Amino acid sequence: MNLSKLEEILKTEPAFRLAQAKKAVFFDLIEDWSQASTLSKNLREILQKEVPLETKGKILVSKDNRTVKAAIGLEDGLMIETVLMKHTDKRNTICVSSQVGCPLGCLFCVTGRGGFKRNLNPSEIVDQVLFFARYLRKKNEKITNVVFMGMGELFLNWENVKKAIEILNDDNCFGIGARKISVSTAGITEGIEKLAQDFPQINLAISLHAPDDQLRGELMPVNKKYPLEKILKSVDDYIEKTNRKVMFEYVMLKGVNDSDEQAKNLSRLLKRPLYMVNLIVYNPNGRFESSPAERIKKFKAVLEKAGIFATQRYRFGTDIEAACGQLAGKA
Repeated sequence: MNLSKLEEILKTEPAFRLAQAKKAVFFDLIEDWSQASTLSKNLREILQKEVPLETKGKILVSKDNRTVKAAIGLEDGLMIETVLMKHTDKRNTICVSSQVGCPLGCLFCVTGRGGFKRNLNPSEIVDQVLFFARYLRKKNEKITNVVFMGMGELFLNWENVKKAIEILNDDNCFGIGARKISVSTAGITEGIEKLAQDFPQINLAISLHAPDDQLRGELMPVNKKYPLEKILKSVDDYIEKTNRKVMFEYVMLKGVNDSDEQAKNLSRLLKRPLYMVNLIVYNPNGRFESSPAERIKKFKAVLEKAGIFATQRYRFGTDIEAACGQLAGKA
């Protein structure tokens, strides 16, 4: 749905008319303007023609029914992917994309291999959440959490992402609390500063994946501009301003970054207040192998012995290529 166009059409109407339209779309989750009973017939016909509500998407459901991936077609023919993750504690988390492709080219991630096409606008970001909100309504369920961990680096598209977050957070729209929204970055320090200023209650995650600059630079070209020292300084400033925990994501690559010595180096790097580590089982995409379960267990034990709070991420949707690092924007 084109939000800008909706606002443009309704700008000559009384102010409450836009609120009615947003409520119909985001709260009542209508899929056709004819269902917006609070609006006049004439206005509904105009909106039906000028601001269609259909989001064209095809879904794949994992074998365990806990993950649903949607391939969503954009107006210019490009494709993005977004994922619904159903947790055992009844949470429904939507993993949202912020760009078509990704310009960062991290070696372990499929998204960057196809290159970068363009940024998503606020409507295209919000439509991903709207798509799954409608999907869940048919099952008498609701979205509880949103994570910006899909395709793209959100801080390279911050103004559009910011507007999308405002819509997600707005009580007149989705009303999703700030602490139920998380963003993940490869370490764009200017973006971390803006997050602390604009949304101090939103959760921050850092894609780290190596305990030193040399290895991180090999895995993540972005490390040349944003080395570890610069990132950690920005994170410390963020914590000072917000007093929020920060999660450091670490994908486990067999024989690359998973040794006990590297765990010790990581412990020394991250032994600071309000830092936590989230270990991610690598989802194979042809370049690396995943660390064995026993190796991950030992790596985690080294961190915990050093006083680092560490968790291991549950693997969602590997069978439908919907897991971390697997989104490629293909039908």
